[in-house]
Amino acid sequence: MTRRSPGRVSRLASTAVLGFLGLKTATLAANLALFPTVRTRPGDRAPGAALLVPVRDEASRLPDTLPGLLAAGASEIVFLDDGSTDGTAALIERTVDGMRSAGTLPGSVSVRVVTGAPRPAGWAGKTWACAQLADATDAELLVYCDADVRLAPGAVPAVVAEMSRQGADVFSVFPRQLVGGWSERLLAPLITDVVLCFLPFPLLAVPVPAARSAATAQGALLAFSRSGYRRLGGFAAVRAEVVEDVAVARRARRLDLRLGLALGGDAVRVRMYRTHAEVVAGFGRGLTPVTGGRRWLVAVGLAWHLLAYTAPPLLARSRRWRVAALLGIVERVLVEGKTGGRDWPAAALVSAAPVAAVPVVRQALRREQIWKGRRYS
Repeated sequence: MTRRSPGRVSRLASTAVLGFLGLKTATLAANLALFPTVRTRPGDRAPGAALLVPVRDEASRLPDTLPGLLAAGASEIVFLDDGSTDGTAALIERTVDGMRSAGTLPGSVSVRVVTGAPRPAGWAGKTWACAQLADATDAELLVYCDADVRLAPGAVPAVVAEMSRQGADVFSVFPRQLVGGWSERLLAPLITDVVLCFLPFPLLAVPVPAARSAATAQGALLAFSRSGYRRLGGFAAVRAEVVEDVAVARRARRLDLRLGLALGGDAVRVRMYRTHAEVVAGFGRGLTPVTGGRRWLVAVGLAWHLLAYTAPPLLARSRRWRVAALLGIVERVLVEGKTGGRDWPAAALVSAAPVAAVPVVRQALRREQIWKGRRYS
């Protein structure tokens, strides 16, 4: 029985890595030209759209995001208070009253805060909140937005316009990631990186069954036509899903609903997590559901990314590994440029991202996750 020499193993590994990075770079190159970005026109309104915001203990985040949500151009805004204990609802009402008094919130904009009902068995927290929000309005366009999203003036009509341009029944925006600490800087932009490097935008318009796996979404901003929402079965159809956005996108494609996607640009931005612990808990809860519960696949994915991104700089004496290291940096630079993040130091340190993901994967492999004070198996 012959043993493969270290040199042969290295060549085989580098060939696999170069093929992987080359495929990603080719897809990214196409998406640089084709993947749309939401563009605002201040002063525009969206008369048929309701902005729907589930909130649960958001009093620390809303001071930064609430003025933008209220001024984003929706004719109707509904907040659903999902069992907050930190005065979230009172904060919203005070802010609305203050903006009306100052004349910065037009009287024609309807703003309501509704109290959520207790969560039934079998529902995840967010899906139950979103289902109630759909029932709280008669609007024909439902624009769901997380409380930590920062919307620019005119963002809602810009979302509606891009949704209409794509002819979408279900539409999602991937916000520009606002980041602070290094764990955020290394990991948060990977959400958009995965989309731009693995999902060629034209596949969304292909109705054949082979293309139906081209489906993803970002729950930070997720919009539906009322008819599309009904055909989907609403959030009741994905009631138990922790990663409800991806589940919605996959179901939409299976039902031949038109799925639309766009980047947020200057119009839609978000800082998802503020501490390393939040990064680990937030990303960790979603990895295993995305893989269909296959925890082994999460572990294999980490090992592969350590090989594809972390190993090349360490093996840079070989020209093939130097090329691989350069491709990894180029990929991240192009993603930062396309999204407008432009965090060039983090792009240069892309080899550290899989290492930063180790605690996230460790969290993902646990059988129980805790998020917003709720436990999920």
